[in-house]
Amino acid sequence: MTIELYLIVLLLVLAALYFVVPFVVGTFIRYRGKRVITCPETRKPAAIKVDAAHAAFTAAVSQPELRLKSCSRWPDRDDCGQECLLQVELSPEDCLVRNILTNWYSGKHCVSCGKRIGEIHWLERKPALLSPDGKTVEWSEVPAEQIPGVLATHFPVCWDCHITETFCREYPEIVVDRSRISEAIRREQSL
Repeated sequence: MTIELYLIVLLLVLAALYFVVPFVVGTFIRYRGKRVITCPETRKPAAIKVDAAHAAFTAAVSQPELRLKSCSRWPDRDDCGQECLLQVELSPEDCLVRNILTNWYSGKHCVSCGKRIGEIHWLERKPALLSPDGKTVEWSEVPAEQIPGVLATHFPVCWDCHITETFCREYPEIVVDRSRISEAIRREQSL
């Protein structure tokens, strides 16, 4: 082969990468992550993960083909028709757990200290939840399919208060003030 042929092949490959890679990467980013959908069969929340790699590769040649990678109803119902994927196709951002939590915390204040819950830093200092029984819980401890129900019954707590309450709960013998969260619960319930 001559050098001109190699250059033509190289230019074709570079052109293909230039036009195809953004679609592939964009599709992968759009469909990655855990999601909460309403199961068409049970009409209850279910946690799913879309096979983002498959969707990305199929986006290189046509429309992305969505399929489930995991579902909270599996292995019992792993033979379902995956009709829930229509919800993901219609609104991929609205069913993403990260966005559900971001929207819920938006504009809220910590039930303990009253500080506004600002921008959420997903890798550190994430806000927590205060259960009706007064225990703080990190949202990562809540199964994704239970998030809609939990958000209806729990209160927002900033990271600082969550760490303080956790320390008080785990080391009560060295803590002096244990009233912060319990007073906040009484105040919130009286409203």
